[in-house]
Amino acid sequence: MKTKPLIAALAGGVALVALLAWAFAPRPVTVETARADRGLFEITIDEEGRTALRDRYVVSAPLAGRLVRIALHAGDAVRAGEVVATLAPTPAPLLDERTRRELAARVEAARAGVQRAARQAEAARVAQALARSEADRSAQLEAQGFVSPGRAEADRLALQAAGQQLAAADAGRRVAEQELAMARAALDATRPGAEAPQAFAVAAPIDGRVLRVLHASEGTVAPGTPLLEIGDTAQLEIVAELLTADALRAAPGSEVRIGHWGGAGDLAGRVLLVEPSGFTKISALGVEEQRVNVRIDIVSPRERWQALGDGFRVGVAILTQRVDDALRVPVSAVFPLPPEGHGASPGFAVFVVDRGRARLRPVQLGGRNPRHAWITAGLDAGAEVLIYPPPAVADGVRVQPRKH
Repeated sequence: MKTKPLIAALAGGVALVALLAWAFAPRPVTVETARADRGLFEITIDEEGRTALRDRYVVSAPLAGRLVRIALHAGDAVRAGEVVATLAPTPAPLLDERTRRELAARVEAARAGVQRAARQAEAARVAQALARSEADRSAQLEAQGFVSPGRAEADRLALQAAGQQLAAADAGRRVAEQELAMARAALDATRPGAEAPQAFAVAAPIDGRVLRVLHASEGTVAPGTPLLEIGDTAQLEIVAELLTADALRAAPGSEVRIGHWGGAGDLAGRVLLVEPSGFTKISALGVEEQRVNVRIDIVSPRERWQALGDGFRVGVAILTQRVDDALRVPVSAVFPLPPEGHGASPGFAVFVVDRGRARLRPVQLGGRNPRHAWITAGLDAGAEVLIYPPPAVADGVRVQPRKH
């Protein structure tokens, strides 16, 4: 009869011990987890930019006279040779001997400008022929496996740049010819023997649009007075002010995604030029920064971005690294390990969930962007890693992924 109370007491003691052990046993730490996967990994330089015309022309008065009110407005289309302003000459200045000599000298200077522009166009034509020869040779050698695809792509881009230089040189030659024609007309208007003073027409040097009317009202103007600013809005580029350290990674030919421009989707672009001279700029926090202008060509079809104009703000992402099949984890899952020795550079690690416990896993990091970290060694695809691991997590600690 005494055995039953003893058994009951022992059972109660065991239950109490088990209850106390359960009550004071460490609880699993609740954590956020994600899966390591494979996919596209990119590193970009993100910055704001603004659109700018490759070439802009200021039409000025070639001689003193009375300007007839200009009827054009900003945005109006003009053709090369079209009259954009009219000057009614005042007899005294136009018939003055010194004025005639100055205009004759201007004709000679304009004639020399035409010759110089013609030589520049011929030099650009030769450079284009050389670039075409190099691109064709690289294409043949690439097909035979003797030249890398990167070299062949660089030669093709060089051919495109040579074509742009030739187009700019031809435009400069046409501008010089128009300036010569205007200088000759101004000189002819001052020759003695004319029956009556004639109005002088100022012509547009290129096909384009009026950007600004600088002197719209009627009145007397001096030689060289700016009247209008004209540019071809189809020849737009983007200028981004990059930190000099970032600009070193933005090599000419690098791909660019252009966003926040007001239209649907991103536009495609390529880095044309990193200017050789930097400048100091004060940031919003009052910090001095060394920056440099990077010029970007828009390669998307003109029909998509024809609403863009000069001086529009856009966002640019310059691609500096791309891995198509990279092992990725959220960037918040990677943290630095303390250095093992004095002066040693720290490695990186992640916590992996293994059978309900967190395991410290050293990894090799290939790169990071705002979303992902690229793991080159130390981890397998599909592994469950901790993101934003709390301070209570250490190697071997029990963890419980939070359920969503």
